[in-house]
Amino acid sequence: MLRLKTILPVLLLTIFGWGSLDAVQAQSASIKWVTWEQAVELQKKEKRKIFIDVYTDWCGWCKRMDKTTFSDPVVINYINKNFYAVKFNAERKEDIMFKGKKYKFVANGKRGYHELAAWMLRGRMGYPTVVFLDENANIIQPIPGFLPPEKFEPIMTYFGENQHKKVPWEIYQKRYNSTKSPARSGVPVKD
Repeated sequence: MLRLKTILPVLLLTIFGWGSLDAVQAQSASIKWVTWEQAVELQKKEKRKIFIDVYTDWCGWCKRMDKTTFSDPVVINYINKNFYAVKFNAERKEDIMFKGKKYKFVANGKRGYHELAAWMLRGRMGYPTVVFLDENANIIQPIPGFLPPEKFEPIMTYFGENQHKKVPWEIYQKRYNSTKSPARSGVPVKD
């Protein structure tokens, strides 16, 4: 009887401890963000597409996208497996050398912008904008505006699976089934 009284609390703590550990691990999962410079270096070792979140510190929709879209387990899992992910402040002050060209900060009014952000956004300086680059760091497509997870998921798989080379977006979007998407492999689907 003494053994049961001793073992039962230990067993319960172990069971609840594992459950808590799973919850903590699920909550701590996040996109593995790297700097622009790190992504360029990583591409030299292993070719992979680059996903860029172009934001500013003052952008409310950027913060909302961080809290919703970039915190979604499906998005996190897919981005981490298929892209080098970069958070790029469009008002960054430091120069960047890229493909033999120096990109600088340009003072403009109260704030200004970084020339690399202007290049990635094709001069349309709206935030947030996500940008997809291919394995050679060439622009595939910038996508402006806030995107909730359910709208972002087909976009990331469209570029991540190179569907943009085979299928027009309108057709891909109509056929897309998030419950059978490549992004959902291994991730439980909420019904």
